[in-house]
Amino acid sequence: MAGSSMSKDERWSLAGATALVTGGSKGIGHAIVEELAGHGARVHTCARSAAELEECRRRWEAKGLPVTMSVCDVSLRAHRLQLLETAKQVFDGKLDILVNNAAQILAKASVEWTSEEYSHLMATNQESYFHLSQLAHPLLLNATIAGGGSIVNISSHAGSLGFPGLALYSMAKGGINQLTRSLATEWAQNKIRVNCVAPSATKTDMLNSVRTSVLLVKFMVKFEVRE
Repeated sequence: MAGSSMSKDERWSLAGATALVTGGSKGIGHAIVEELAGHGARVHTCARSAAELEECRRRWEAKGLPVTMSVCDVSLRAHRLQLLETAKQVFDGKLDILVNNAAQILAKASVEWTSEEYSHLMATNQESYFHLSQLAHPLLLNATIAGGGSIVNISSHAGSLGFPGLALYSMAKGGINQLTRSLATEWAQNKIRVNCVAPSATKTDMLNSVRTSVLLVKFMVKFEVRE
């Protein structure tokens, strides 16, 4: 509102909203969980590591943030089904926000990828986004916030540009961009907004754990890796 003396935090509230964020134990997902919960939303998140989730639980509890969590490997269909069943129970069959964030990155020459590595990366970085959106659809139809339900897909700068050593990661993220366009068009009639955020290289635990290569270092330097 023009001329308002209220702070941004005072104007911006998600009180009463519910949100499911995948991969929330660290990196971008962790920041998203804290931002949503800090603005009043009830958040459920997941990660593969129970130990990491427990560390997060203690920190969030100390901050008074309303976050629940469960272990989930989004590359596995059975785990995705269980995650949405858990969210359904936690949020009484309603969901306002789904953030598809969980992903993996590996810098590797295209000729070196195995079929097993390909399948795992695509299941994690692309298939999970589609399947979780499908599963969340009936819950998002029951969204309680103004404007209806919302899906936010975390893509990447690499989804629009080509980088040596990141062929499969880039291909998966490019698919997420198109998935976002398609679902946004198809689900607008259901009052479900579908948007995509495509950050450049961001210094997170995931990026730090990547097998370092000359090509990846050049990518990080060129696009000013953000803390």
